[in-house]
Amino acid sequence: MAYNLPRDLEEFRKYVRDFAEEKVKPIAYHLDRDKVFPKEIVKEMGQLGLMGIPFPEEYGGAGLTNEHYAIAVEELSRVDGGVGVILSAHTSLGTWGLNEFGNEEQKQKYLVPLLTGKSIGGFGLTEENAGSDSAGTETTAVLQGDHYLLNGKKIFITNAPEAQTYLVTAVTTPGKGNHGISMFIVDKDFEGFTFSEPYDKLGIRASITAELHFKDVKVPKENLLGEEGKGFKYAMMILDGGRIGIASQALGIAQGAYESAKDYALSRIQFGEQIARMQHNSFKLADMATSIKASRLLIYDAAKKKDAHDNYGMDAAMAKMFASDTAERITSEALQMYGGSGFIKGVDVERFYRDSKITQIYEGTNEIMRVVISNNILPRVKKDKKKPEAKKAPSLVGDRKLQIFKGDAKESAKKLVEALKAEGYTFDKKDVDLEGPIDGAQRVVAAGMGIGESQNLELIKDLARETGAVLSSSRPASQVRGYVPTDRYIGLSGKKFNGELYIGVGISGAMQHLKGIPEAKTIVAINNDESAAFFNNCDYGIVGDFHEVVPALIEEIKNA
Repeated sequence: MAYNLPRDLEEFRKYVRDFAEEKVKPIAYHLDRDKVFPKEIVKEMGQLGLMGIPFPEEYGGAGLTNEHYAIAVEELSRVDGGVGVILSAHTSLGTWGLNEFGNEEQKQKYLVPLLTGKSIGGFGLTEENAGSDSAGTETTAVLQGDHYLLNGKKIFITNAPEAQTYLVTAVTTPGKGNHGISMFIVDKDFEGFTFSEPYDKLGIRASITAELHFKDVKVPKENLLGEEGKGFKYAMMILDGGRIGIASQALGIAQGAYESAKDYALSRIQFGEQIARMQHNSFKLADMATSIKASRLLIYDAAKKKDAHDNYGMDAAMAKMFASDTAERITSEALQMYGGSGFIKGVDVERFYRDSKITQIYEGTNEIMRVVISNNILPRVKKDKKKPEAKKAPSLVGDRKLQIFKGDAKESAKKLVEALKAEGYTFDKKDVDLEGPIDGAQRVVAAGMGIGESQNLELIKDLARETGAVLSSSRPASQVRGYVPTDRYIGLSGKKFNGELYIGVGISGAMQHLKGIPEAKTIVAINNDESAAFFNNCDYGIVGDFHEVVPALIEEIKNA
């Protein structure tokens, strides 16, 4: 490949760099600090034609190449990795599949607004039990006449909930593994399609990320993308292109950190000389420059192959793996070169350092990249044609009774209390301190985001008092809503409850929360969403509105 880019590509680089320097860089600190999604910046990107770079002009695209696209992501990420990945996820994940597999009607309805910047695209693949193993998809789509009924949840979705259009994978034919997964175009406005609170992330904080929740979402039959059963294949092809975008993001972050560190090292005088001239620092800068150039060549090579419609999957994996490992190393060394100054908020290398880590993780971890590469360079091993039966992911809380009560709230509450009494539970101890320690407590009532505003917490406290329990919550309910202090939430990085009775109200049952209660003797879940994961991980559950269920449960406990 050429070592010097054609003039048009370098002119395009300047075009994007000028925009990034003028519009993004001055506010990058505030976007990061306040985790603000830059709506106006994205709007301007649409007006400049950046939201449709490698797509046909007939649909509103810029008609340029994937090299142009890689350069755009690189230059935006050079000043803010979060803004860079907004463009990357929109283009590679949320839009490319529509252009590649969509029919004319779908392109006119959904692709045109995406390419012109009137809407943003997202991609729903990852689930709690389908991360690196994407074939483990549990979201389902059942054909019912003129529509599919979509149920399930997707996690870690970039651009959600700001995106308007999402490409979502779901199982349409159970038991067929990869070949039973299809892909759908899902509009943000479809009834039953909701979102979690956005995550509070370590880095790329200008990029918004949330969960997609589907409860009996009617997806029109015409929104099936391509052919039924081809969704997994499409997703893997989409990810191949997405890796060029993430590699470009990593490259931009590394470039920004390198330039910052070099400028600082030239201005910093110690022992009578610029620290950049000290051999160990000059060698570090030399290694940075070399790794950055190598990353750039790998990325542009993969982009050229994609434009030429060559097989580029391995090349994209190499570029993503090498560039993201490079970014993580360079940002660390750049911060080290700054010394204590680099550890202070507001200094760009501190932000670059945090932004770099995710590039080694999403759109295929670098461990998976090595699997992709090794599968391409090693002879294929003949496999037994008989496929092993798909195994359901093991429960994080062990085997549970899974007795779920639905219908009338009073009747459900009565059945639950009867079941608890049959297990030997009594409800005569009412003097437990709600704010008592979680560690060592025998009973706990935990509130989730599903209870809504803080005033609703009083009802949950009443339930805790009647149950003789201490009060806790899920992590988001503590950190976002402030239901309980952050040293009292239950979950992966919080408290672990190993007492007798756990009651969770308005908690979805995410993996992170379940890891805090595997030792609980009895788990009770109360949620109005019948598809909530908690109902697959509890002893007893009540499906219903907590405003009705909790008062009925309190009354039954009093009677008991």
